[in-house]
Amino acid sequence: MTSHQFSIETIGIAGTGAMGRGIAQIAALAGLTVRLHDASPAAITAARNYLADTFSKLSTKGKLDATLAHAALARVSGTQSVSDLAGCDLVIEAIVEKLEVKQALLRELETIVSGRCILASNTSSLSITALAAACQNPSRVVGYHFFNPVPLMKVVEVIDGLRGDPAAADALMDLARRMGHTPVRAKDMPGFIVNHAGRGMSTEGLRIVDEGVASFADVDRIMREQAGFRLGPFELLDLTALDVSHPVMESIYHQFYEEPRFTPSPITGTRLAGGLLGRKSGEGFYRYAEGQRAAHPEAPAPTTMPPSVWVSKRHPRAYAAVCELVSKAGVPLDEGSTPASGSLLVVTPFGFDATTAAVEEELDASRVVALDALFPLTSAQRRTLMTTPATTRLARDTAHALFAADGVPVSVIRDSTGFVAQRVVATIVNISCDIAQRRIASPRDIDLAVTLGLGYPQGPLALGDALGAQTILSILRNMSQVLGDPRYRPSPWLARRAQLGLSLTQEELADTQPGSTQ
Repeated sequence: MTSHQFSIETIGIAGTGAMGRGIAQIAALAGLTVRLHDASPAAITAARNYLADTFSKLSTKGKLDATLAHAALARVSGTQSVSDLAGCDLVIEAIVEKLEVKQALLRELETIVSGRCILASNTSSLSITALAAACQNPSRVVGYHFFNPVPLMKVVEVIDGLRGDPAAADALMDLARRMGHTPVRAKDMPGFIVNHAGRGMSTEGLRIVDEGVASFADVDRIMREQAGFRLGPFELLDLTALDVSHPVMESIYHQFYEEPRFTPSPITGTRLAGGLLGRKSGEGFYRYAEGQRAAHPEAPAPTTMPPSVWVSKRHPRAYAAVCELVSKAGVPLDEGSTPASGSLLVVTPFGFDATTAAVEEELDASRVVALDALFPLTSAQRRTLMTTPATTRLARDTAHALFAADGVPVSVIRDSTGFVAQRVVATIVNISCDIAQRRIASPRDIDLAVTLGLGYPQGPLALGDALGAQTILSILRNMSQVLGDPRYRPSPWLARRAQLGLSLTQEELADTQPGSTQ
């Protein structure tokens, strides 16, 4: 097959659920003829009524010309018979996420459509190569993974199977742009880009809670307000629903042959079994009433200040920022090389826990608190304090009062390698570095896919650059040193670029030269 053979004007969509309807909507608005297939006539009617209602609402709100809305709906027809998809240039399957069922449909479609028709799968977690293996001509089977809701989630993953024709995937890249979406190209690997990269947020957040470090709500607050993410991991899990997200966690873990970075948590398995799915069931990690999350208030900050504060100088920038906060709060700074007996002791570790920092600096652990300095402290929307197992309640509360004195909320957590934000962000960056290292996708497409697909404030590689690749590397190495857990081993992509002072978004320079190989 050559690329000029793939002219796409008529598309078939097998499946009339949320994904099928969403794809039909953007395709019809882009001027394509759409044939919706479902074995159930009621499902077809419901899908077409949904599209009619959607186009009408867009027209009423002034977002879509009434004539264009009518024309778009007229381009959509429904059929119960697979044979009616014979004249399509592309058929996208958006049916149940089961390998055997999808393979059976692809086999049937292959006997019906022309040799110039592309067969695409909207699978989120199944191998495109495995799906294509069911066909006599696997070269025209391509992954075309949209996200729900399709009209709003403006990214689509285009996945090449091992025996796929690149020209077929090229045609789907062009089609995505025509439909107003941003396409990203991925190699056929578990989770593709977005579901693969998204493991860092969810699995690390779950592990933090499982270790008893912080509550669901505190982890979410820290990731939102300190790290700047739109949603914390548990808010996101409630939104996607555990009956969707937990199986994906397990699938990716097993497909990568029990890779420690992707280890699921018994927390989600137990909650799934109990029907605590999230927003759609009315209760998940949070309770919901009429679609609104129930309030989860924080306790007020203490008000008693410490008599004086000694600050570790191990990290000069963090030292300067903490001293500025202490000065603004009007608390005397203990500048002695050895802390005075009554001073609160503040350390700012990167990757280490408060206990390790206290022991390494030979400090009285009962007076030690650790403050997370990965993100700017003076302009923070939230700060995170961490105690050692020996920290007294007085030390904890006076430290809380001190760092909340300017009105910024403070989360106080138990001892943890890497606090909360450090370990989650470092894990996110590290996994995405591994995606780049494996050549699953280009650095540009990784950042694009994650920003658009997960709503992160920056792409993970750009985030790593902004915080400093060497800083991320230090956090991971220090966590690995304390825990001995292979989960935190640094990606070679990260380690090499950090050591050479290169950007994480930068391809190897030799790869850009004539005659280079991939």
